[in-house]
Amino acid sequence: MLPSPRKPKVTELASFEALRELLADSKSEDPHCLARHSAAEVFYTVPWFENLAMYGFSASGGRVTPLLLVASEVVPDATDPCAPTVCLPFAAGAHLSGLSNYYSSLYGPLVWQTPGAATWLALAQHLRHHPSRWPVVTLSPLDQDSTFYTGIELALKQAGYWVDTYYCFGNWYLNVGQRNFDQYMSSVPSALRNGIARGRHRLTKQGPWNIHIQQAPNDALESTIASFVHVYNQSWKPPEPHADFIPNLVRMAASRGWLRLGLLTLNDQTIAAQLWLVKDQKASIFKLAFMEGFEKLSAGSVLTHALMRHVIDTDHVHEVDYLTGDDRYKRDWMSHRRERRGILAFHPGTLEGLVRAALHWAGKWLRRRPKLPN
Repeated sequence: MLPSPRKPKVTELASFEALRELLADSKSEDPHCLARHSAAEVFYTVPWFENLAMYGFSASGGRVTPLLLVASEVVPDATDPCAPTVCLPFAAGAHLSGLSNYYSSLYGPLVWQTPGAATWLALAQHLRHHPSRWPVVTLSPLDQDSTFYTGIELALKQAGYWVDTYYCFGNWYLNVGQRNFDQYMSSVPSALRNGIARGRHRLTKQGPWNIHIQQAPNDALESTIASFVHVYNQSWKPPEPHADFIPNLVRMAASRGWLRLGLLTLNDQTIAAQLWLVKDQKASIFKLAFMEGFEKLSAGSVLTHALMRHVIDTDHVHEVDYLTGDDRYKRDWMSHRRERRGILAFHPGTLEGLVRAALHWAGKWLRRRPKLPN
């Protein structure tokens, strides 16, 4: 029987290259350790955070400097080589925030071994006593049903922070269960099924059309990326704030087998495009767009239909996630809704932390205060 673990050790790293070296030294990337990796989410992986830090924060192509807090639960005389336990990636500035932004539909730790409460407390205490004395720490968007959410919220309070949580956005998802695609489609509203049938008919009347789903890092990848970017730029959506992020995300996802990039082409012109990511039997619908002027053809719904068939019948996913937002069309495709939340922690040992905490709770009180009748 192994002795009880000592207080978890927290190490600071300034790059993902350093994290990879640490993983290699600790053998955390050998098959035995990787089998324990609990992160089924694309958003909880080293490649995701690395790409986000490099391409997701600067329109000029610069990168954010991450702060990586690595915690290991050290057991005396243990022979288990699987360390570290977890890594929390941050973006450090005047305030400290989790390494997440507009592109992040979830934020959470990199996990190699299931952490206990002592790990979260060690990380929170390390932040509390850091020389930078960040007055505000923000973590979002979070899965409120995760052990990380409850663990880090409690740990921050125990470490001496003043903590509050807040709503980020609604998240629609599909619980596929054991259904095949046809069984799933029988459960969606008839208006959606009929709209897809009409869309396919209208497309056929306009000329030859086809759907291509790019997955591999082959010779067609770059032209597929260019087609996606072109459609997105010609759609109703605002321009991407960081133009290099999506192309590099697509390349990274293709190299790992996560990519499902669908294009619908009519008369040799791509008019709809969708970027899906599939990992560990979960499909995440990351980006979608169709060209303005083709709204009546329902090209987006037709393409979603094809991608949904692919991930259910070919990839055999258990869940499809529409990620960020309560857009009305999502509830027709999905079966359930949940909420993503954030954690806001104020350092009461700093003047700015005290002022910002006061402003935060005063603002909440004023918003909740009943309005007097005229």
